[in-house]
Amino acid sequence: MRGKHEMLAMVRDVVPKNVKCIYVRQQEALGLGHAVLCAQPVVGDHPFAVILADDLIDAKPPVMKQMVDVYRRERCSLLGVQQVSRAETRQYGIVKPGRREGILYPVTAIVEKPHPSKAPSRLGVVGRYILSPRIFHHLQRVKPGAGGEIQLTDGIAALLGDERVLAHQFTGVRYDCGSKLGYLKANVAYGLKHPEVAREFAKHLAALRR
Repeated sequence: MRGKHEMLAMVRDVVPKNVKCIYVRQQEALGLGHAVLCAQPVVGDHPFAVILADDLIDAKPPVMKQMVDVYRRERCSLLGVQQVSRAETRQYGIVKPGRREGILYPVTAIVEKPHPSKAPSRLGVVGRYILSPRIFHHLQRVKPGAGGEIQLTDGIAALLGDERVLAHQFTGVRYDCGSKLGYLKANVAYGLKHPEVAREFAKHLAALRR
């Protein structure tokens, strides 16, 4: 196990010395689109990434690194997507894709949580975005939907009228930590890979199955 000094150094090194953290508070829970809009004073006129923490993705290279590499080549907004089951489309923003280009799909439309019978595809957006600052223009004009929330999906749908948007089908394993089962699966998967506890944890799990 790590000593106290090693643990302290690990915590202090979580944020690299060349990175500055700025915190912006969303005063009311008015949806993801509103949360993104709250960051406009910090982001300004620059492209930016959105990472939803409850979507934990185990990937090498990390999904955001995959998407940044694509952005540097394509210079347009990107949505991280994966194939979901038809029954699950009502839980995601679903893209209507154009002709596939490797792991990329031109986005021709996007719909928030469609009924399975009306979903334009099974490509669900899962918590990773790189967006043009033009999105702020549209989020300021999006009308609140159900529950008075401003949906990021609606802003992206409007953005499609101005700019090209691509869906990036990433490689990696996603854990939906917004659900109890997904959270438990993530803990087990990462526990079995952790160098300090993997061996004993695996023994414990094996004993439980006896």
